[in-house]
Amino acid sequence: MNQQERRRYLIDALLGEKPEYRGMKVPQAELEQRKLLRSLMNVRWAAPTSAEFERIQDEYLQEVNRERGIVDIENLEEREPDMYLWQGDITRLRTGAIVNAANSGMTGCYQPCHACIDNCIHTYSGVQLRNFCQKLMDEQGCEEPAGRAKVTPAFNLPCDCVIHTVGPIVYGELTEDHERLLASCYESCLRLADKNGLGSIAFCCISTGIFHFPNDRAAEIAVDTVRKYKERTGSRIKVIYNVFKDLDREIYEKLLGDGKGVSAGDE
Repeated sequence: MNQQERRRYLIDALLGEKPEYRGMKVPQAELEQRKLLRSLMNVRWAAPTSAEFERIQDEYLQEVNRERGIVDIENLEEREPDMYLWQGDITRLRTGAIVNAANSGMTGCYQPCHACIDNCIHTYSGVQLRNFCQKLMDEQGCEEPAGRAKVTPAFNLPCDCVIHTVGPIVYGELTEDHERLLASCYESCLRLADKNGLGSIAFCCISTGIFHFPNDRAAEIAVDTVRKYKERTGSRIKVIYNVFKDLDREIYEKLLGDGKGVSAGDE
């Protein structure tokens, strides 16, 4: 089965799960089919899947992820001892863990093809991730508070694990409580990574964007929290600050040591 056949199988299977989708016309163009498949995966609620569906989905996503290009931490340049800066899509990184800026529901973004990191991670990991997260939340019995972290398998992503954390949402003025909760996100992720024996972790810009935490202050807290954690605990975990926007790259370049330069995602 080639990629086109896998993609069409997955689309047909997902359309067949919902009576209201049956009879929907599937576009012929590859790009439109990719968008449709991603949309169907994004809006699908957690639910059991067949072994055949998971096998074909896994084959499809692993090939997609190879095509997108996998970036190894060994190929990144240190800005400070055990600290790196990289601009690009965090789902391409082969590390011990990548950090997902999750919402309090912890089961991903349900908006079709949304550009947020939560959506991207669930898209390229596969439907198993939402199922796993839903099980964690069912066991917990309540929404996830800000400042904590949970670890899950990465399924089809090149990293070993995904660590999910809910950052504070800033409405109005930034407060000390917002800053405390953001620092707690970073420390909770670091503790969880060390507890699970992970040698490296890639942080996204937690709580910036739609959570409205000021980018410059968020970066200051991120760098300061990691430095203090490593000094206090003696942890040798390697930390990647992953950015997507040029603005964030420029902020982190000023905060971190004088490495020879940041490794860019598309270089």
